[in-house]
Amino acid sequence: MAAASGLVAAAAQEPPADIVIRGGTIYPGNAAPFRGDIAIRADRIVYVGPKAPGGAKKVINATGLVVAPGFIDPHTHADEALASRDPAARLVLPFLMQGVTTAFIGVDGHGDTHIARTLGRNITDKTTAGAPSAGSERDVGINFASYVGFGDVRKQVIGETDRAPTAAELTHMAGLVSDAMCQGALGLSTGLFYAPQSFAKSDEVVALAQAAAAKGGIYDSHLRDESSYTIGLHDAIEEALTIGRAARIPVHIAHIKALGVDVHGQAPAIIAMIEAAQRAGQVVHADQYAWSASHTGLSAAVIPRSAQDGGRAAMLKRFDDAQTMERMRPEIIENLRRRGGAASLLITSGPANAQGKTLEAFAKEQGVDPVAATIAILKQSEARVASFNQSENDIAAFMLRPWVVTSSDATLGHPRYYGSFARKYATYVTDAKVMSLQAFIDQSTSTTAAMFGLEGRGQLKVGAFADVIAFDPKTFASRADYANPFLLATGMRTVVVNGQVAVENGAPTGVAAGRPLPRQPIAGTCE
Repeated sequence: MAAASGLVAAAAQEPPADIVIRGGTIYPGNAAPFRGDIAIRADRIVYVGPKAPGGAKKVINATGLVVAPGFIDPHTHADEALASRDPAARLVLPFLMQGVTTAFIGVDGHGDTHIARTLGRNITDKTTAGAPSAGSERDVGINFASYVGFGDVRKQVIGETDRAPTAAELTHMAGLVSDAMCQGALGLSTGLFYAPQSFAKSDEVVALAQAAAAKGGIYDSHLRDESSYTIGLHDAIEEALTIGRAARIPVHIAHIKALGVDVHGQAPAIIAMIEAAQRAGQVVHADQYAWSASHTGLSAAVIPRSAQDGGRAAMLKRFDDAQTMERMRPEIIENLRRRGGAASLLITSGPANAQGKTLEAFAKEQGVDPVAATIAILKQSEARVASFNQSENDIAAFMLRPWVVTSSDATLGHPRYYGSFARKYATYVTDAKVMSLQAFIDQSTSTTAAMFGLEGRGQLKVGAFADVIAFDPKTFASRADYANPFLLATGMRTVVVNGQVAVENGAPTGVAAGRPLPRQPIAGTCE
């Protein structure tokens, strides 16, 4: 294979490279693959081509390996790991061992309004004396960017009650979004499926999306309904598109799917809706994780939103009221049906006696029906469930669209945290052959970078940041599964983050070379 035109560049008399990755099959991102070398100096790529000139301080043999840009995950819940006081947790090894070098956090409406704090500016661990402790800077293993969350904004101003904001409150909320954009937020994320965000009407969301749009942000939406809970999948897509048009903001649909028995087979119709909007000039795109089971809170999956008005304490009081429970019971039964029944819900966290069991198995063990089992679990603590409720035909249909990129929606307890990119490659490229290797790499790198305006990332080209991975195409796969969700992926041989080797010969080095990636607001809008 010949090098793609314009990829080869090397200046005469330049000093030796710090690192040369030699002899791999290079997939540069949105260009044809070729066999060759990549040279890195400091945090940048200085050569991409058939043979790197001159010497190097370190040579990595990539013969037989696929060399690609570091994967970019636009929808994760790695917030806690990145903010941890534990330096090992901040490496985010489950991501690095899959080749993920950049991730977005603050999704589903849960992004902190204090984006500067989220991005680690001026944050240090403190000793009891109040001074920074040794080595206290929050070094992280991956690059990351963050949204400001609609849920966090709403809770801060309104709380968890089911009501509309006053005019003054709406102005306050829009101001919080605007301030967060000036601190480097990607845009506004929403989780309209979840209480208390679900209590908001579209016009409230539009007002906040307009504040993000004024600074050049993106509207990222966990749809109000991915199934048939309230308005239905079709109308939830239409709501997201309408918000985007009204606010004049690009729309990104989080973890696009047709969730539940009532909407299986709707992927073609949803695709047609979105592509019609694109043809009309609207900027719309989406991400997808390659698993048939979603992962969410048990209360979010089956408890009516009206029961969650006022938060968890108010919900628990309703559970103890016999008349309220009698009214609620048919809705819980219907929500279980939508999810494919109690046998389709695997409890991944919560009370110890329920973890690792389906809701159906737990109910039988307790000698109660699934509704009573659900209430018994939630009275002890919130729980999370893997919900097996998607069809492979719908997954494949979304996956093949050029505007759908790879994500993980990484949440602990679901194997997607440890294996999403590796599984997509092994399952849909190697085994099922749903997509090509180049399409997988482009959807995981360059296409994502272009969607979100990540300058200098997502491609292997001279001048780009040196986020580079090399994996064995024969062994790259997820070991994590639903029974064992905490197993690192295999086959990732080398990961370079900003010019530093984070994974070498398939093992982490302990180097934390990641950086926060604040989005630059439109010039003049934050002065």
